[in-house]
Amino acid sequence: MTRRRAEEEHENHERWLVSYADFITLLFAFFVVMYAISSVNEGKYRVLSDALEAAFRAPARSMEPIQVGRLARIALEPDALLALPPLPAAGLDGEPGGGELAGDARQRLARRVSRALRPLLDRGLVRVANRPDGVHIEIDAAVLFPSGSARLSPEAMPVLERLGALLKDLPNPVRVEGHTDNVPIRNAVYPSNWELSAARAASVVRLFERLGLDPRRLMAVGYGEHHPVADNATPAGRRRNRRVVVVVLDGPERRELPADAPLRARLEAGATQEGRP
Repeated sequence: MTRRRAEEEHENHERWLVSYADFITLLFAFFVVMYAISSVNEGKYRVLSDALEAAFRAPARSMEPIQVGRLARIALEPDALLALPPLPAAGLDGEPGGGELAGDARQRLARRVSRALRPLLDRGLVRVANRPDGVHIEIDAAVLFPSGSARLSPEAMPVLERLGALLKDLPNPVRVEGHTDNVPIRNAVYPSNWELSAARAASVVRLFERLGLDPRRLMAVGYGEHHPVADNATPAGRRRNRRVVVVVLDGPERRELPADAPLRARLEAGATQEGRP
């Protein structure tokens, strides 16, 4: 009996199409990714960086927001912000509660603020200056806010509470200024650095009000990127420009209209001044 001859299997000459289709799919995905990263929105990058930092927060934090293409190299333990010296007991005039900010009292206020915030002052994160219009207390934004945000961080509370305790009993107006660097931000919350700087100043003012400062003494001003104190071309300069300045003024700010202002505006301004207590 003859054995049946095994039928030869049909050879598939189109198997290369599977590999070719996989290759085309990967190539398409590669070009999609390259297109997506070809233009980086700085505002969205800041928001993403802030979200990642909040999700993976470690005990050691960077006091400098992460820059594009640059690793954060400055780290500061959170407890270092809490290691503030005891608040001086004496007021500006030698008695508890303090007095008017005039003459030598302004110099004494500057010294008291410097002593109260000495750890941050030594690290260059806070600067205190006695200027003709009042005492300027400049705080790096990294001490108070996460990157690209106007929400006060937990580490900001002991610093602002200490500062608020020093300013609470003074009768002088307090102007809080918000400043940013020149890196643009554009998102649904902050269309530009104007809004970010103003929101940061307002956050500090709201906290001062909760701490007991008279809200009639407080002012919140946003300057955006337009009053830099350092070169924005360097990371260190941008870090210095991101700041909040608390100015304790010698006296109330005068808001005078120019001589050629409309008569109604000048009359309304005069009526407002006369109606003040």
